[in-house]
Amino acid sequence: MIHDACGYMNVEDNNNNSEDSEEPNVHATKFYKLLEDAETKLYPCCKKVSKLSFVVKLLHLKCLNHWSNKSMNALLSFFKEVLPEGSFVPNSFYEAKKVLCDLGLGYTKIDACRNDCILYWRDYADVQACPKCGKSRWNSEEHGGTKVAHKILRHFPIKPRLQRLYMARETTKKMRWHKEGNVDDGVLRHPFDSITWKSFDARHPTFSAELRNVRLGLASDGFQPYGNMSSNHSIWPVVLATYNFPPWDCMKNPYFMMLLLIPGPKCPGNDIDVYLQPMIEELKELWDGVETYDAHSKSNFLMRVAIMWTINDFPAYENLSAWSTKGKLACPCCRKDTQLTSLCSKLCYMGHRRFLPMVHPWQRSRTLFDGKVEMGVAPNLLTGDETLVQLQALGNVGFGEGQKRKHDVHSNAYNWKKKSIFFQLPYWKSLTLRHNLDVMHIEKNVSDNIISTVKNMVGKTKDTLKNRYDLMDLGIR
Repeated sequence: MIHDACGYMNVEDNNNNSEDSEEPNVHATKFYKLLEDAETKLYPCCKKVSKLSFVVKLLHLKCLNHWSNKSMNALLSFFKEVLPEGSFVPNSFYEAKKVLCDLGLGYTKIDACRNDCILYWRDYADVQACPKCGKSRWNSEEHGGTKVAHKILRHFPIKPRLQRLYMARETTKKMRWHKEGNVDDGVLRHPFDSITWKSFDARHPTFSAELRNVRLGLASDGFQPYGNMSSNHSIWPVVLATYNFPPWDCMKNPYFMMLLLIPGPKCPGNDIDVYLQPMIEELKELWDGVETYDAHSKSNFLMRVAIMWTINDFPAYENLSAWSTKGKLACPCCRKDTQLTSLCSKLCYMGHRRFLPMVHPWQRSRTLFDGKVEMGVAPNLLTGDETLVQLQALGNVGFGEGQKRKHDVHSNAYNWKKKSIFFQLPYWKSLTLRHNLDVMHIEKNVSDNIISTVKNMVGKTKDTLKNRYDLMDLGIR
């Protein structure tokens, strides 16, 4: 269970310290204590149950059968009397929970305003009603005499889980693969080979000098937890992927880490920054570094962590990047140079041939396209400093119901909706590529449309009467 929870296998004995090795830090010591508890017999001559497995199974039964804390304490007292003297049965439910606390599987609950205005956190921790919209913090329904908030954010700390990746020798070796195992031959096989990664190393040499520093990718999207039963309810998980691992490991389930679980019932939209505050604070702390024990070298080092980019579908891209993906300037790559054509049934974004080399024959071709020559030049990448200059024209944008700010697309702010909370990270503006579109949605949508049109599937084909009229208007057919 410890291996599954921490995401690795084959932990070697780390207690045989040589002369050059250091003592494990506090976090590593707690983990090795858990491994020791997993091998400790519940009582002398017990062959089936260990100290740790007994607590885990007992707490599992408590959850399944809804036992109260009082009944749990009584049951533990009874076990203490029945089992032989010297057994490791906890004295109370509180002590049983403490055994599992060091696993780091818990999460922090943070109350949120029902209108997504604020988190009842830090300065607002003791507030009883939202200072922006005036709505009460608590749900009016009774919940066994306890106060329950309308919305509760779940925050899963990432720091202990990242530290544990270096507490197993086998995993520690894999965390060095991007520098020691990768072959830099000009072929893009891993994010390490990308321009973004290399430009980040050039801008932050002190970070790249320590190969054990962690690079992460952040992915988020909404899903319906109740399937077809409730199409209006949407929950947003925020998941991290570790790019230090080789490509055959970094996208495996054991190495994905849940960071936030943003509650419904509706999509957070532009207000997602309200819920990302605990994550940003933790990432700023990790950028400064935390002491971590390396089981391979048997030494402590300062581990630093950076988010390389986000990964989303196109609607979620708008929420995290703050660039509106609707309207006249919808393209986040072309931005103010987006070429828009209005058709009878929809808006169409053109000007794709300008991304080809200048000598490419398609740029001058009239017959293959809409009868026009396109000799434009692809727009330059927008740097972080240029983005911040444009965002200054946007002003302060409030969050929550009734706090939305209508912005003018003709102003210097263009299609920006807000200043993304990611710019609070010290390194964010220096990234070459801050946001990505996920491959799955692009492959599925494009391939589905092509196959459905070629096979003329009823209800799915794009070869419709309206589209044929659009092609006539453009002079293509």
